[in-house]
Amino acid sequence: MDPEGKLMVELHVKYIQSLDQRRNELAYHLTEHLRMNGIYWGLTALAFLNRKDALPRQDMLDWVMACWDDKTGGFRPHPGHDVNVHCTLSAVQIIATHDALHILTPHHVELIVQYILSLQDEVTGSFAGDEWGEVNTRFSYCAVSTLALLNQLHRLDKQKTASWIERCRNFDGGFGMTEGAESHAAYVWTCVGALAILGRLDIVDRDTLSWWLCERQLPNGGLNGRPEKLEDVCYSWWVIATLAILDRTDWVNGDKLSRFILSCQDTDDGGIADRPEDVADVWHTVFGIAGLSLLGHPGLAKVDPVFCMPRAVTIKTSQT
Repeated sequence: MDPEGKLMVELHVKYIQSLDQRRNELAYHLTEHLRMNGIYWGLTALAFLNRKDALPRQDMLDWVMACWDDKTGGFRPHPGHDVNVHCTLSAVQIIATHDALHILTPHHVELIVQYILSLQDEVTGSFAGDEWGEVNTRFSYCAVSTLALLNQLHRLDKQKTASWIERCRNFDGGFGMTEGAESHAAYVWTCVGALAILGRLDIVDRDTLSWWLCERQLPNGGLNGRPEKLEDVCYSWWVIATLAILDRTDWVNGDKLSRFILSCQDTDDGGIADRPEDVADVWHTVFGIAGLSLLGHPGLAKVDPVFCMPRAVTIKTSQT
């Protein structure tokens, strides 16, 4: 814990830089299936810290394109793995953050779009994550977000997509991972984010959902994802970003939440953990920093709550 309540920028930069220098560790190889997502998390955290130059740009872009599969049109998490919609989104986000969408030729874009659309159920409007068919609202968000970043949202059946998300809404205003599943803050964000991109926030019961979200704050300032669960830094993103989309971030105590996030920093090696004294990881690091940015912490780049990317990037993307 940082006793002074300061964001340890340089230490976090060094921590993220160190993640690719652990190739002699078993954990490095056991997480290949998350590599594309992990690079997005690390790069995005650096971008929020205004330090994305801390990682080699061209090497990263070359590696991302090496993960593209010209047969399916999707991106793999690592060369040799199968493609999926989550890694496809992360790849496009990485490319966009580096202001390099031009490296995706019309041929690339067309195959990516075809891959995304192939994952949608023609009847329900839900999206699968890959060829194996698991359905989840997270995959709907990944599909919608990817198409939006590529300026290809017009290719999507928006009504069918929004209707399935609506069927995942619960009596408490929240959303679950699929129809009938309990409300969960992470899936709330994916659903509200997707609906925001689709221009269908009319589906959201704003007051009921906002109350459910603000009730996620615990006495120590942290947020949980469901009732009766422990606080976790990652919900500093899922909850606050959703409230930001709904223009209601003041419904939680931002000062207490900021102090909680800062208390989860590793003051020796950098990075942010899920809660104080736990081991830091890049997942909680990016979402902790993103949450701090939405709460107005000084010195951080402005975050787009819909895309979890720097606002400067998404503004430029929407203009291309």
